[in-house]
Amino acid sequence: MTIKNCLSLIVFFTTTLLFSQNDKDVLMTIDGAPVYAKEFKRVYNKNLDLVKDESQKDVENYLDLFIDYKLKIAAAFDDKLNEDPSFKNDFLKYEAQLSRNYLFENKVTSDLAKEAYDRSLEEVEASHILIKVDYAAPSKDTLVAYNKIKDIREKASAGEDFTELAKKYSEEPGASQRGGYLGYFSAFTMVYPFETAAYETEKGTVSEIIRTQFGYHILKVTDRRTKEPEIQVSHIMIGHKGDSSMTAAKKRIDEIYTLLKQGESFESLARQFSEDKNSAKKGGELTPFSKGALRAPKFEEVAYSMTEKGEVSEPLRTSFGWHIIKFGSRLATPTFEEQKTELEKKVATGDRSKIVTTAVNSKLKETYGFKMVTNYLPYFENYISDSIQKRRWEMKEISDSENKVIFEIGNKKLTYRDFAAFIQEKQPRLKVMKTKEATLASIYEEFEDAELKTYFKNELEKNNEEYAGTIGEYRDGLLIFEVMNNNIWKKAKNDTIGLQEFYNKEKENYRWKERIDVALVSATSEKVAARVQEMFKTAMTAEEIKAKLFEEDITLIVTKDTLEIDSNILPENFNAKRGISEIYRDENSYVVANVKEVLAPSIKDFEDVKGRVTTDYQNKLEKDWMQRLRSGHTVKVNKKTLKKVIKELKP
Repeated sequence: MTIKNCLSLIVFFTTTLLFSQNDKDVLMTIDGAPVYAKEFKRVYNKNLDLVKDESQKDVENYLDLFIDYKLKIAAAFDDKLNEDPSFKNDFLKYEAQLSRNYLFENKVTSDLAKEAYDRSLEEVEASHILIKVDYAAPSKDTLVAYNKIKDIREKASAGEDFTELAKKYSEEPGASQRGGYLGYFSAFTMVYPFETAAYETEKGTVSEIIRTQFGYHILKVTDRRTKEPEIQVSHIMIGHKGDSSMTAAKKRIDEIYTLLKQGESFESLARQFSEDKNSAKKGGELTPFSKGALRAPKFEEVAYSMTEKGEVSEPLRTSFGWHIIKFGSRLATPTFEEQKTELEKKVATGDRSKIVTTAVNSKLKETYGFKMVTNYLPYFENYISDSIQKRRWEMKEISDSENKVIFEIGNKKLTYRDFAAFIQEKQPRLKVMKTKEATLASIYEEFEDAELKTYFKNELEKNNEEYAGTIGEYRDGLLIFEVMNNNIWKKAKNDTIGLQEFYNKEKENYRWKERIDVALVSATSEKVAARVQEMFKTAMTAEEIKAKLFEEDITLIVTKDTLEIDSNILPENFNAKRGISEIYRDENSYVVANVKEVLAPSIKDFEDVKGRVTTDYQNKLEKDWMQRLRSGHTVKVNKKTLKKVIKELKP
């Protein structure tokens, strides 16, 4: 199997299937370790069409290739390449990507994307009240904040004016002026818990208490409306800054409006005069937008009131300046399928990703049996110093008597030592929170998540044959690449003395055939070729002939090179002798040659064949290396199983 084949993998989506292996499946052993027939059959069937040598399609001949493949992997483990950080990093990335297809993650992500799409079809109008409290705040501060929002909610539910309550109590900046008013919003506009509460609260009612990273909220929904589709418009804008320029801006926009009514092109005037430079160069065209997307309510109101393509508004004023709007079109609302990829990306990268992780981990705990044994926090509050907040903590040994189990998953126990080692490893990239306790809570979540995923991946490889085959081939491919690079490719590249010695020993295999130093001229007619022939006789060079005839609008093709006599560049049945040749017909052209010299067969210089020598040297190194591997490892083929395999794979 080649490296290319090892790395060109197809990911299959299947349900988990339990499978077993027993002695009758063993095709061979390498140093006593079993290699199962099903692995050989999978590799053989997968690579059959890639094998160019027909003899290697024979099962017994292919078995030799397979043995070499397994011995190279054994050599990689002997060299501990599986412990190399670069290998680990590449493998873990692929493992995470592949195993994700077998997790419940895709289903949760898809469900959240569909929920977001359904919500995006509707806009909610709401106001809210916020009492600030950080997730990392001490419990007494959290309780004070909770009781405060609880009291406010009771007042609002009893009928007190929500806006006045917001002005009086809300800790949101600007609440005393806006009264907590948020306007209309839709999916992905607010943090997910707040958005969910808004969509689950009936119009005219007050929500339950909502916890977010900002603190505690309550909200009141005042309206719901179907979200209007996006529209596409163009505009011409004249900006103004202060009262002094307002008159001038109004005068200029009126002048432009007059020109429009007289028949001037909107696009031309936008390019000339609009001060919105981004849209001006596109004739005033704006990116499609939905209602509420711009910070210009008046602009949106006028734009959405227009219906006819090409309709032009009267000048209107916003906080940005004066505008004239030209209506383009009202766009159709995209379907869920059309938006699915984009929505799933938003789910995976936004605050909904926490929901996905929580759901997946809950399912893993349920599937494999998760048991919390010891609360880590009391011990680690003392064990971890405040230096962790500056990422300077140094791990100390935890004694056997102190090393308690934090949690169990399946048959695996995770201890204080495991958690301490995880903190030490992650410390350079640690997300530091406001307090040490919050930092520990954050990294514990990461630790638990990582261990759940690792256990899942290990169980998946043991219990899902298809996944095991795919991930195994990728692992083997990476290892073979590294072991071949170390033992063959890198050595051939760097061993200049060995390469030169190999050339000196084998140089009789790198010979030139008889060659000619020649100038070939191709013409489109025999008459022109005859003129070339005569001009060659006057000692003109091929380049001089080409330049001379070019003055007469005659085009020639000139080739000057040293060519072996069987080169396909030369005309068929070419007579290789010094001097000016006869005229040869070569398909649709006529060729004349001026042979300067006929060179006898000779050995090629090293630099002329360095690439080929390097390849041959690599092949020799690999052959010698494989002989050493075969003599250094004990390979025993189970002939009974091989016979059965041959019968099964026979066409």
